[in-house]
Amino acid sequence: MTAADDAYVNGQFVVLAELCAAHGRDADDVRRMMLDRRLPLPGYLRSDGTEMVPADLFALAERAGGPDRLAAWFTGHWADPTVGAAEWDAYLSGRYVCLHSVSPETIRRKDELTAAIRSAPDEPDAGSAAWSARLHALVDELDALEPAFTGYDRLRFGGPTSRDTYVDAVRNRYPRSV
Repeated sequence: MTAADDAYVNGQFVVLAELCAAHGRDADDVRRMMLDRRLPLPGYLRSDGTEMVPADLFALAERAGGPDRLAAWFTGHWADPTVGAAEWDAYLSGRYVCLHSVSPETIRRKDELTAAIRSAPDEPDAGSAAWSARLHALVDELDALEPAFTGYDRLRFGGPTSRDTYVDAVRNRYPRSV
């Protein structure tokens, strides 16, 4: 990670040890829960090796009734168990840095928005003022869900981010009507 990546991460995430201290949790216990697949891994390791996590790292486990119930609660948000299991794996990997707040609801909404934006050019009224307004409403909603990302993200994910593809590129290709 570069200095710019570290600065971005410092602004978007918190140090794991500091978050644990603020919540009265032992950082080593939390790391064990991560390795036991009960909590997600850190989203980033800064260039100095510091583990960076979202400020709401414990929120989903609390909503679910504790880390031991989190997996069943989380995967239960998808009708297809295979999709739920895949999303659980993605969540646990710590690579869900594409949302300001990661939850089944925001994951599903991001998927719905990117699918709608991707298919928008094929709509019968594509290019019309009404179509443009609908498209930009979708893009604006996705924009509100997603952070800016880092150059490092483009490397680790192997190319453009969802923001690059579904927010920035769409806004460039289909400018708002004045």
